[in-house]
Amino acid sequence: MRIHGATCPMDGAVPEREPGLPSPFEGQWRGVRFPVTVAGAAVLGQISLADTFPFHLLDTGTSISADAPLAPAMSSARGSPMTDDTTARHNEKMKRIKAARDEMMKTKTEEKGLIMVHTGPGKGKSSSGFGMIMRCIAHKMPCAVVQFIKGNWATGEKEFLRSNYADACRFFVSGEGFTWETQDRERDIAAAQNGWRIAQEQILDPDIRFVMLDEINIALRYDYLDIDEVVDFLLTQKPFMTHVLLTGRNAKPELIEAADLVTEMTLVKHPFRDGVKAQRGVEF
Repeated sequence: MRIHGATCPMDGAVPEREPGLPSPFEGQWRGVRFPVTVAGAAVLGQISLADTFPFHLLDTGTSISADAPLAPAMSSARGSPMTDDTTARHNEKMKRIKAARDEMMKTKTEEKGLIMVHTGPGKGKSSSGFGMIMRCIAHKMPCAVVQFIKGNWATGEKEFLRSNYADACRFFVSGEGFTWETQDRERDIAAAQNGWRIAQEQILDPDIRFVMLDEINIALRYDYLDIDEVVDFLLTQKPFMTHVLLTGRNAKPELIEAADLVTEMTLVKHPFRDGVKAQRGVEF
């Protein structure tokens, strides 16, 4: 057992240690009765030792006093006054938060189809979008995905949805691949415009409640699509209760201004920088 800076009433006992060991040293308390505080743990209470008690004393400059009591803050025993007081204060705080939130929620009564944007350099834009698709399926809300740019990648989401939920979620692929792979601007423009045509059809379909336009922001960034046309359609022709999610980094300011909900994924750390390639189940 390790005793780190504990304050131990000694009842007159005298510590004995094995000779020749420098501080910090290992030794033994003989016939000692005292409360013990172990570093990182709770008070163990009174320990009575008839024979010996091995210990390791760290040379931290902390004195061992024969009469100083243990600090109340060090006690975390169940049912102690400190624990009871902390629980009471926590419960009171949670009651106040709940009351305030209940009042706030009374004012949130409107429902509408949202224009949502997931953008930013961090990972998770499409991943969180497909999480919304799963929710729609669970709630029996017909939905559709139109993938721009990614082309014929064998992505997990495409295989899963087409194999298991083709009736609940329509899945379209319009792009032929990332722009640096096709190296043909005219083909990229044609593919993006075809995807936008499909997207408009799905958004206007009264049976569809949620449409995800995956990586459309990249097509908009490279001007494969006209941003004014896209924004105008979303604001004037989208059915009132239809949700539309647009993903991809570098979302244009016009789209951000028109959107109801915008989330920017921030890159903090990514294994790609350390030479780790995109992996199944994580990136696709």
